[in-house]
Amino acid sequence: MKTLFDTTHIGSMTLKNRLWRSATWMNMADEKGHLTDHLEQVYLDLARGGVGTIITGYAFVLEGEQPNPGMLGIYDDSFVPEYRAFTEKIKAEGANIIMQIVYGGSATDFRPENREIWGPSAVPHPLFKVVPTEMTKANIRTVIEAFAQGAKRAKAGGFDGVQIHGAHTYLFSQFLSPYYNRRQDEYGGSIENRGRIIYEALEAVRKEVGPDYPVFIKMHCCDDWEENGLSLEDSLVVAKELEKKGITGIEFSGGNLDVQNYPNAGPMRNGILKTSNQSYFAEKTARIAQHLNVPVISVGGNRTPEKLENILNTTPIGYFSMARPLLSEPDLVNRWEQGDQGKPRCVACNKCWGNDGNICILNRASR
Repeated sequence: MKTLFDTTHIGSMTLKNRLWRSATWMNMADEKGHLTDHLEQVYLDLARGGVGTIITGYAFVLEGEQPNPGMLGIYDDSFVPEYRAFTEKIKAEGANIIMQIVYGGSATDFRPENREIWGPSAVPHPLFKVVPTEMTKANIRTVIEAFAQGAKRAKAGGFDGVQIHGAHTYLFSQFLSPYYNRRQDEYGGSIENRGRIIYEALEAVRKEVGPDYPVFIKMHCCDDWEENGLSLEDSLVVAKELEKKGITGIEFSGGNLDVQNYPNAGPMRNGILKTSNQSYFAEKTARIAQHLNVPVISVGGNRTPEKLENILNTTPIGYFSMARPLLSEPDLVNRWEQGDQGKPRCVACNKCWGNDGNICILNRASR
């Protein structure tokens, strides 16, 4: 019987357990995207708290394209020395550390009037109302190369791997969605075409980091957005093609940000105190995972060890990632491993976000 605390291997990585910290925007980097002492301490606390693998909050790959304040950056070589020192500290605590890299696009309300924002097509974001500039093929090549160079820097900075952000209405997930992607060229139309930019980005990344360096992607199992969104069937097509092209593993999220018409259908859902409402993407993720050979990580409402171990032993899902519970309790994994499997302190209230950093409201109140 498999357990959450098995030691496993993914490529060159040894994982001391099956629990991951999913990438979470912390709003604690400096204005250029460099590490701060506060942000570094967040990751050290997570590593000491027992989680086996940490994915950083997203790092922007082009200097002029920053979808949120306080993000990490990976857009030039100045980051490499500081990241190398940082990753050494995290790995000394026994955790793996992976950098998530992103082009944000129109999923932003951070100074959109002061910069050109690219998207697959010029359609408004349903939540942020930003209308991007439709990308030319030269723009697409620029973004692909930025991902490749970002991954190369992450490897040089000592990260155990990189994760391409292809979820949550950031640029790559917009290419996959029929709502955002209305192109008539080879990057639009069929799911094979809508996935093309991601396949080309993976190929470019592989040329820079080599065939063995761990390269993951975060994408949706399904958008739950009817004809506007990525379907489960289309997600499977994309995942299988990524597997052919050398992806190391896939973290599946889901949902959409059309909050007016689909309330509580996004990636961070509330009302999940009941165990039956938790791990809300696992069923659809498992339906995709049964057709894949690469490791699959499921995110979304994971917070009850007994339920996670049941999923682990009855589906092809091999790993579980968490965000909000570990914002509240960075040592939650240690607590579970020591036998205290009581409910997390996090109640999924989604009040983590603040101008002083993204911190659990309970921790903010005690500061």
